[in-house]
Amino acid sequence: MNVRLAVASSMEARGERSVLVDAQGVSKSFNGVAALNDGRLQVRSGTVHALCGGNGAGKSTFLNIVMGVLRRDGGSVEIKGRQVDFHSPAEALEHGVVMISQELSPVPAMTVAENLYLGREPRRAGIFVDHDKMRRDAEELLARLEFDVPAAAKMEDLSLAQVQLVEIAKALSRDAEIIIMDEPTSAIGEHEAHILFKAIRRLQDNGSGIIYVSHKLTEIFEIADEYTIFRDGQFIETGRIADIDRRHLVTQIVGHEIETEQRSPSENFGRPILQVRDLSRQGWFDGISLDVAGGEVLGIYGLLGSGRTEFLEAVYGLHKPDRGEVVLDGKPVPTGDPRASIRHGMAMVPEDRKQTGLVLSSSIAHNITLSAMSSLARHGFLKGRAEAAVVTSMVRSQRIKCRSPEVTVETLSGGNQQKVILARCLTTSPKLLICDEPTRGIDEGAKQEIYAFLRAFAAEGNAVLLVSSEAPEVLQVSDRIAIFKAGKLHGVVDAPGATQQQIMDLAA
Repeated sequence: MNVRLAVASSMEARGERSVLVDAQGVSKSFNGVAALNDGRLQVRSGTVHALCGGNGAGKSTFLNIVMGVLRRDGGSVEIKGRQVDFHSPAEALEHGVVMISQELSPVPAMTVAENLYLGREPRRAGIFVDHDKMRRDAEELLARLEFDVPAAAKMEDLSLAQVQLVEIAKALSRDAEIIIMDEPTSAIGEHEAHILFKAIRRLQDNGSGIIYVSHKLTEIFEIADEYTIFRDGQFIETGRIADIDRRHLVTQIVGHEIETEQRSPSENFGRPILQVRDLSRQGWFDGISLDVAGGEVLGIYGLLGSGRTEFLEAVYGLHKPDRGEVVLDGKPVPTGDPRASIRHGMAMVPEDRKQTGLVLSSSIAHNITLSAMSSLARHGFLKGRAEAAVVTSMVRSQRIKCRSPEVTVETLSGGNQQKVILARCLTTSPKLLICDEPTRGIDEGAKQEIYAFLRAFAAEGNAVLLVSSEAPEVLQVSDRIAIFKAGKLHGVVDAPGATQQQIMDLAA
């Protein structure tokens, strides 16, 4: 038993846990606008402490201050009883603090092993990088964590979920005492999340303290011991997770109670909007046939590697299938051609809004009208009034919170960025909306707004095809759920009346 573990075990036996992080009254403003007024957090050894709050609550600002990315304006931060004011993440790392960020930062052309040990590569004779040892160390680390990622693969060839696992492994390999996890499961499925939870529990046993940030409330109640809530840059409350329920947590995060829609099975669906017949792509999915009716939300649920995202992308035309047919509103759609899909009445919300869904450096207005440029132009020139009218209407109808449609979309919260993508989808008047993880990384209030939007879109006689790795989400928003397993359609169940355990068992 190492010294750290022995000390932690001795204190625990006496009913004590040492305080690893103690932050009080932390504040930060940007250009005179307060992002954080009263940040407070106390994290004890051997515990998982959930830092909860909606988008814009001040969580990221607070964590960036703790990590030395930002300098605080006021307040105090103590690490293991000592006042600190880190000037950089490297300085925080020297004090045993590491962060897994939701903003992934891989080097695409490098291998998994090279990314894991970037800047700390094992060397021979202190000069030459020992690539064989680095690969072996990477394989051992990934195997110990039970992450199914090949150490020799290039990062650019991995799925988004696999990239997320590599980022997690990189942080966990540093043997830090204080680990900040900011949306660590945002790109991975529930199966992979539970593998991560096993790793977290091993860290707890070794006396580490984990600050855990997630908008997936089911995860918080499963993994966290304690919680702290921020709202509008202010500390709201803290306590033990065992002493509260989901309703209390949501109410304190949002500031008011949220009523979730209770639905019953519907038999009032219209004719099929989408018909997929024997769609196959070698190595990804095989022989998928399903229909989505007008008025219906069809959810797709499956584990990582089940082929769910690849299927959506093939339906939309991002990848050409080896065989099969896609029919929309009674008309065959050319495969492998997203422009043709848009013309036939499809729109897609991609899995990664920042990488593939938005032009972050462009304005909100430009992002909203991007898919409808041809209809808003005359003789190659954009009709300014027509564009402004569309943008004004979409900002209002989607309740996008912004100072002006001309500000860059990167300045918005995650929930508002997702609303911009939904607004852009609507500008082409689609009959089918394809959504891949539409609420990834956004707070509970914004999630409920997007659920309501999807239900309203379907109620107008349109169809929704939705992939989600969150079982509670796919159960809440769907009418039927298609279960994918190892690239095959394993079954279809009615969502009302189905249970989380039922669909997880079918997908496993």
